[in-house]
Amino acid sequence: MARGIDFRQKEVINVSDGKILGFVIDVDAELTNGAIKSIVVAQVGKLIKSLGGKNNITIPWNNVKLIGEDVILVEI
Repeated sequence: MARGIDFRQKEVINVSDGKILGFVIDVDAELTNGAIKSIVVAQVGKLIKSLGGKNNITIPWNNVKLIGEDVILVEI
């Protein structure tokens, strides 16, 4: 079982087109049971601006296809 903290700063790649989407900056989890609902990704080149949240991508957990040591593969 993976923990949300394990995802932070991992690179996220879309398997549909091979594009690098960015890096995980946050995880949205269900408070009652700890299940992960989505990951929040700061787009590449916009990490500094992501603090305001305007350039973030929220990816539902069911779109996460594979979690590796250094990257997370998603399909969006």
